[in-house]
Amino acid sequence: MRNIAILCSGGDVSGMNAALKRFVEYSFDKGLTPYFVEHGFEGLIDNKIYRASYSDVAGIISRGGTKIYTARSKRFLEQKYRELALNNLRSHGIEYLIVLGGDGSFKGMQKLSDESEDIGFSGIPSTIDNDIAGTEYCLGVDTALNIIRTAIDAIRDTASSFGRAFVIETMGRECGYLALVSALTCGAEMCLIPEIPYDLNRYKKHFKKQKEEGRAYFIAIVSESLQDSEQTAKWFEDEVGIESRVTVLGHIQRGGNPTVYDRLMAFKFVTHAIDGLLEGEKSSVVCYNAGGFSRQKIENVAFKKYQINSELLKFGKEFNALEKYKVQKV
Repeated sequence: MRNIAILCSGGDVSGMNAALKRFVEYSFDKGLTPYFVEHGFEGLIDNKIYRASYSDVAGIISRGGTKIYTARSKRFLEQKYRELALNNLRSHGIEYLIVLGGDGSFKGMQKLSDESEDIGFSGIPSTIDNDIAGTEYCLGVDTALNIIRTAIDAIRDTASSFGRAFVIETMGRECGYLALVSALTCGAEMCLIPEIPYDLNRYKKHFKKQKEEGRAYFIAIVSESLQDSEQTAKWFEDEVGIESRVTVLGHIQRGGNPTVYDRLMAFKFVTHAIDGLLEGEKSSVVCYNAGGFSRQKIENVAFKKYQINSELLKFGKEFNALEKYKVQKV
């Protein structure tokens, strides 16, 4: 039997455990022997590699995080440690490696592929930031959005009770996807993301007018990359005249029980990854676009900048469009 391994690298996401379960079961179905690598590329260097069985994945599909742990590895930047990692794979007779991770993880995977001829690699986009070029969806995003939705809905109760403005900061690194989709689907009054230039003065007259007409509270969603949450809260108090609070959602966005959609996407991602390796693909990333899956070259994914869907950006621009915030003359 041929041997195949899987590891998780970088930030954890809900849906990784569902992917591990499918990996073990589908590997056996395809006549492969599955192996787990603990602690990502660090574990690959330290030979934390072992055979996986059905018992290893029993009951994990509903759990967030990853059973085999994850890590970021500075050592992996050095060629001597990558060579050690490859030799560890060879010592177990492993011919294929699947990597669950984001942009940095795929760049590391590309290095391994470039430095070996005997091992096939496949990447599965797994990051709540949803900032991987070439795919419109990454594993874990749906769960993160639902965590954010629950938090915003709860905060709205307090905002309306006290008559406050709440500035809610979402994760996303340099990408505003989480903030934008959350703002659109949770009925926020303001959305600030790096992809769309904004001017708070465009909001001022409109928000003051709404307040005069009876609006008691505001919900503003701000992407972490802007580092502007505290300043925005101060702006609400100084310019709009409403008491404000900042809520940084932080790492709760990464965890939690994976949604049905993320469990299904984990199943599909892993299936396409294994199929591609068995078909002879040396190095690729499984991508999802327009309702279908494809396998893309790593250089078309890890070395290009992700762009938010143009339709979503168009919706996002409605938040701070100048015409929207002109006060109508009576």
